[in-house]
Amino acid sequence: MIAHVLRHAGQRVTAEDQASPRPDGRRALQLALAGIWLLDAALQFQPFMFTRAFGQTLAATAMGNPAVVADPILWDARLVEQNPVLLNAAFASVQLLLAAGIAWRPTVRIALGASIAWSIAVWWLGEGLGGMLAGTASPVNGAPGAVILYALLAVLLWPAEHSGAPAPFIAARAVGARTARTLWLVLWMILASVVLWPQNRAPQAMAVLILGAGDGEPAWVAAVDRHAAVLVARHGLAALVLLTAALALIGLAVWLPAPATRAVLVLAIAVAVLIWVVGEAFGEILTGRATDPNTGPLLVLLALAFWPSGAPDHQVGQRLRSPGQAGAQVLS
Repeated sequence: MIAHVLRHAGQRVTAEDQASPRPDGRRALQLALAGIWLLDAALQFQPFMFTRAFGQTLAATAMGNPAVVADPILWDARLVEQNPVLLNAAFASVQLLLAAGIAWRPTVRIALGASIAWSIAVWWLGEGLGGMLAGTASPVNGAPGAVILYALLAVLLWPAEHSGAPAPFIAARAVGARTARTLWLVLWMILASVVLWPQNRAPQAMAVLILGAGDGEPAWVAAVDRHAAVLVARHGLAALVLLTAALALIGLAVWLPAPATRAVLVLAIAVAVLIWVVGEAFGEILTGRATDPNTGPLLVLLALAFWPSGAPDHQVGQRLRSPGQAGAQVLS
């Protein structure tokens, strides 16, 4: 009798587990991405965004860009200045829907696809391509533009399984290990090269960027930036070389053996956090004028997507393909 009850209970637990499978690593990162989109929506609902000043902020991103890039930005900025309440409410609502769509399993594909299109549009019309063509970009202040990283994450976290060998890390599951590693390498090598652009390797250029990040911030944030700027100013060339070398090494990390990869990914997370705290002043979210948390948190999320996992993630995929859970695998 007792054995029968225990068997029945075990079957019931198994059925419940099949009906509500636990999220794997990729699903956890998708939910983290949804959380960042939710933060974006909350920031977009700030009072400043419903004023003409928001449109003027958008117009400023056109400065230094070629006319083919700048003219659509100025057109968009004029529209926002003329209809700040209506258009900003629409912008915030779109981001809220993206967050909800990624968080809800049945709509994750649609939401990730929509987030790619939205990110590319905002990267152009809202960030001026991150200043990459204007000569104002720097990894310290958010190059290559935060919103393009949302699109990259959506591609790498797409709910699909690439045919071939088991994925050695989460980002490889949708596009394959070689493609994922190449995307990672290109991103970090671009960041390393931007450090060496003329405007960034000028004497005290990095210190000036860090000091400027404290404008409009609470006193304690401004003090952190001020002290960091003084430190960098004293070691300008060394700081430049060290940052360039670190970014280049991080780019190569995912091609290294797993133990070395993990060590360098820890460095990537540390660099991302340092940039976010010092160079980006927490994405300026404490000023009331930020539309996103900038690149720091997104770079951390990317690093976690490349963390060597191999067999565990593959085994999760195998479990989800077992009878009764095939549908859940499609939505994961």
